[in-house]
Amino acid sequence: MGAPVDWLIVGLGNPGSQYAGTRHNVGFEVAEKLAARWGLPKLKAKYAGLLTEGRAGPGGPRVAVLLPQTFMNDAGDSVGPARGVFGLPLERVLVVHDEIDLPFGEIRVRVGGGLAGHNGLKSLKAALGGADFARIRVGVGRPPTTDPERVAAYVLGRFREPREEVALLVEEAADAAERAVLASAAETEQNGPGSA
Repeated sequence: MGAPVDWLIVGLGNPGSQYAGTRHNVGFEVAEKLAARWGLPKLKAKYAGLLTEGRAGPGGPRVAVLLPQTFMNDAGDSVGPARGVFGLPLERVLVVHDEIDLPFGEIRVRVGGGLAGHNGLKSLKAALGGADFARIRVGVGRPPTTDPERVAAYVLGRFREPREEVALLVEEAADAAERAVLASAAETEQNGPGSA
């Protein structure tokens, strides 16, 4: 019997209405967009987060979408236990997060790599025992300063870009996440189970 899900998709952000619409919460927005796109059930409290499970579209791989409610810096306290219960290998954890080292609108997909001072990613590495999880890095741009307090204020601030551009960024990041999940499913099908 395989794992109950093929992928654990994690959107990083901070709980509470005061953080809604901020750059640091773009991971939440992308995760919610995927859950809606795939028609997944309503999010429910589980693993110190909000969780929903189902299929990534008709006949797609089984997914769990998790929005940790621990605050960004402690996201591992939610993701670690969830991954443990689902019994997934590290590369089947897909984390969607804001990235100040990418210009606004740029999206990159990668497995592993550095943490670039991102406290949410640091918490995940500690909880998951490594940094080799898959990532959707959503570019939110960088403020013209290296002052940690001003950088923190920037990521915790709301987007200044037009609403339509932010909506497009979320849509394109969701597309990238969906492609990553569906591509792995196609690969597994092509190579047979146990090869992924």
